[in-house]
Amino acid sequence: MATERKKTRILVVDDALETLEVLERNLASRGYQVLTATAVAAAVALLERRPVDVVITDLKMPGRSGLELVRYVRDNCRDTEVLMITGYPSVDAAVQAFKSGAEEFLCKPFTDEELFEAVRQALVRLQARRASRGHPRAAMTLVAGLVGESPAMREVAAAVRKAAASAAPVLIRGETGVGKEVVARAIHYGGARAAGPFVAVNVDAIPPEHLERELCGSTARDGAAARTGLFHASRGGTVFIDEVAGLGAAAQAGLARVLDHHAVLRVGSARSEKLDVRVIGATSRDLAALCASGRFSQKLAYSLRVVDLALPPLRERGDDILLIARSYAARFAAELGREPPSFSERALLALRGYAWPGNVRELQNLIHRLMVMTEGGAIDIPDLPAPMRFGTLKADLPLRSLAAMEVDYIRRVLEGVDGNRTRAAEILGIDRKTLREKLHRAGRAPAR
Repeated sequence: MATERKKTRILVVDDALETLEVLERNLASRGYQVLTATAVAAAVALLERRPVDVVITDLKMPGRSGLELVRYVRDNCRDTEVLMITGYPSVDAAVQAFKSGAEEFLCKPFTDEELFEAVRQALVRLQARRASRGHPRAAMTLVAGLVGESPAMREVAAAVRKAAASAAPVLIRGETGVGKEVVARAIHYGGARAAGPFVAVNVDAIPPEHLERELCGSTARDGAAARTGLFHASRGGTVFIDEVAGLGAAAQAGLARVLDHHAVLRVGSARSEKLDVRVIGATSRDLAALCASGRFSQKLAYSLRVVDLALPPLRERGDDILLIARSYAARFAAELGREPPSFSERALLALRGYAWPGNVRELQNLIHRLMVMTEGGAIDIPDLPAPMRFGTLKADLPLRSLAAMEVDYIRRVLEGVDGNRTRAAEILGIDRKTLREKLHRAGRAPAR
C-alpha cells in the first residue's frame, strides 16, 4: 500500500497558503506525492508538464475559479480524478461542481479522515476506469466495477455498453445485493454524461410523504425557502432511483413527467421546468405484479424500461464468486497494508457452493470481515461462517429429516439478509405468514 501511494501524484490548488500547507502536509504524511499551486493558471501549467492522478481544488479563487480547472481536467486529462473543496457550501455550488466533472464536494472544515476517504474513493474510481480499458480476462473487469467471466455477466456487460452509448431510460432488475448501483454507475460513467453528476436515490430511505418534494423540489412558501430537488441536482447527468417500485402515486407522476416530457414540476408550482437528465431505475420487487395490482403505473413502467436489464443472482454466476472474492481480498488487503491472502481449496469450494442469499454485498462483507479478523496469509474452512463450514461437511453428517434441512436453509437465508423477513420470504418463494409459521414451528420466533 505504501509503495502504491508513493506512485500516486496529487495536485492541490488553493489560494490560501495556510490551507495549502495543511493539505500538503497531511497528504504527504500518508505517503502521497504532492504538488501545489495557488492559482488555476499555475495548476494548468503543472498538468501540461506531468501526469497527475488526483486534483484537489478550491472552488473560489481570485481570477479563474476552481470550476474552470475542473472543466480543463475533464477536457484534457483522461486519467485524473477531481475533488472540489469550498468554505462556501451551497446546493447550487455542488450542482455546478458535479456538472463540471468533480466527483467529490468537500465542505470546509473537513476532518483528515474525510479527506483521506475522499482521496481513496477517487483512486478506486480511477483504478476501475483504467481497468475497464484493459483486457477483460487480465483485469477480470468486464466494465468498470463489474468483475467476472461467466456467460451471464458477459451478457450484462454487453448490455451495459449498449445502454451507455444511448440516453434511454434503464430499468435494472435483480435481487438485493446483486450490484444494481454498480451497473448504473458503469452505464453513467461509460457514456456521454460521464462528466455530469451521478445522483443516487434510495426510495426506501425516504419517508413516502417526502418523496415527491425530495425528487422534484418545491417552491418558496409559508416562510420556507425554495428547495432544489434531486432531479434538478442531476441536470446534465444521471439520477439513479433505487427501489423505484416503492414510489407513491405523486412521485410516480413526477417521474413520468421527467421521462415523457423532459420536465419537472416543483411542489407548489403550476409551471413545469425543462430538464436534461437521464433516469436509471432499479428494483428487487416484481414490478409486473405491482402493475397488475394497481400499485405501480403500467404506463410509467413501459416508459422506464426502454432498456430492461436483469442481473443474475450471485449463486448463478459460477466461478465469478471466486474471482470476486479474490478481488475484494486484494482491495481490503491493500487498505490494511497487507499482502492479499491465499484461499485453501476447501475454502474456495465452500464459497463456490454457498447460496449467497445476500449476493455480492454479502460476499463483500464476508471478505472484509475475514481480512480484519483473520491472521496469517491464508483463509481456510475454520475462518468461514458456520453455514458455509457445515455445507462443506455434508458428506460426513448423519442423515436428517427434510423438515430439519428446511429449517437450516431458512436460517441461512435469514442470516444472509441480516434477518430481513420480507426479503427472506421473497428468496424462499413463500409469503411472510408462511415464513412466520415455519419459524414458529422451529422455535425461532413467537407466532403473531
